Amino acid sequence: MNSEFVLALAEKGIYTILLVTGPLLILALAVGLLVSIFQATTQIQEQTLAFIPKIVAVLVGMVFFGPWMLTKMIEFTVDLYQNLNQFVG
Repeated sequence: MNSEFVLALAEKGIYTILLVTGPLLILALAVGLLVSIFQATTQIQEQTLAFIPKIVAVLVGMVFFGPWMLTKMIEFTVDLYQNLNQFVG
């Protein structure tokens, strides 16, 4: 097992993490931006108003993106286990 193989594996792992978490992070960012614009417009500075919509949006996003996220993680894991002989030998 050489350093190029380890770097390629780490790169694929980081890419998978970014691919899986990206939609939920973008969704939380968009909802947070909308809530902050709403708070600035109405001058309501309630702290819970910022968290509750983001939590709900991420939960709804998990319902919609969950199967796709699980598929991507399973594909990475299966690929990892199929190439397990390269780690040992």
